[in-house]
Amino acid sequence: MARELGLNPARLGKLDNHRHQPWKAPLPQFIEDMYAKRFGRERPDVIKTIEAIARPAQRRRAEPAADRASHTPPV
Repeated sequence: MARELGLNPARLGKLDNHRHQPWKAPLPQFIEDMYAKRFGRERPDVIKTIEAIARPAQRRRAEPAADRASHTPPV
């Protein structure tokens, strides 16, 4: 959910409640509330892992390299 919201993982600690901030919701609850507010549903329709998201991008980057390797320059 945090990925779909565009949250930076390095900054999630800032959003988390600390002992001196009891009014803040726990981080998982905060992310769920933000998701429901923005997308109007409780959970994502399709849940993708980071690997599943990165796989097509890796293929796109590998295709031009394979094309360059298969073509020989004119002599």
